[in-house]
Amino acid sequence: MFTNHKDFNVEPICYDERHIENVLETIKTNFEPYFVRYLETQAGVLVSGAEILELQKKFGMKVTDKRIAKDLSASFKAVIAESIDSFEKDREAYIQIMDLDTLEEYEDDAHTFKSKVLKCECPIIRKTYQNKLAKELDKYRADFNHADAEKLRSVVYNLCEFGEEYEDNYDLDEYEKIHNYEDLNVSILDTNDYTALGVIGGGIKTHLLFKTHPAVFPNRSADSLWALWYLTDKDDFGCITDSEFLMIDVKKSFTQQNYFYPYDLFAYYAYELFKLLRDKADSLNAYLDDSYRYVFVDSFLTYVAREHDADIAFIKSRSDDDYRSYGHD
Repeated sequence: MFTNHKDFNVEPICYDERHIENVLETIKTNFEPYFVRYLETQAGVLVSGAEILELQKKFGMKVTDKRIAKDLSASFKAVIAESIDSFEKDREAYIQIMDLDTLEEYEDDAHTFKSKVLKCECPIIRKTYQNKLAKELDKYRADFNHADAEKLRSVVYNLCEFGEEYEDNYDLDEYEKIHNYEDLNVSILDTNDYTALGVIGGGIKTHLLFKTHPAVFPNRSADSLWALWYLTDKDDFGCITDSEFLMIDVKKSFTQQNYFYPYDLFAYYAYELFKLLRDKADSLNAYLDDSYRYVFVDSFLTYVAREHDADIAFIKSRSDDDYRSYGHD
């Protein structure tokens, strides 16, 4: 069990080559059934064939192995189009915020940047701050209110600068040769210059980069971490803490996504998931545009988490009191 939530990251074993191979092997094993349901339901919009059979049993109907015939190629193309459309809906707001010239203009007016740009114009922060129904976000609002405005502007500026430099140096052929997490060169994002604890942590910072550079920065959302937990069969892979993707404390009935999960490891698993999705696209005569690489990964991981919505909600409901005591993003 972990004893200090604020210092919790992952155990050293999580960076071992064999450990990473075991995690990937399990993900690849579980990928196929989730992917089939992902397409059958068009990312959760429709009822799957398996659910139809369950309904037949429930209502005493004649059970048949025949499922409604679906063109998986057409379904995948529809999911791809919807994923891009959904991603683009609020993207312009992020592009306007993540602009070096704009950020420099606020160098002498960080207070306005915090109170107007971040609080009111940045979609993910605005929605988080204004969500009064989720009591667990009370701490976020308090942390945001007390955060140093110049620190917030500086962190966003650093993220913006890093993102632009990273994509400027992006080469598709070289990117395809990546074979370990170190080759991604994103570890620096977990350092203090790119973090405002309690306000711009792992989830929000990666969302900002994802929205502006979806070809190279995956979205390390809460859903994505829960999804990896299910894709890996909830296995601990030798970790004392039970799962690297969640923070679990049995004594306190505390379970939440590991909002301190290292971005370099997450990005590598997202990179490998994209290759699995691309292989499926090739076999189904569909096309995944590399410029939206991690939009497709985010869509798939979100679906996996949504498939387990009820279980996740139950687990998190038992953690609410403890959750309010710890920083999150």
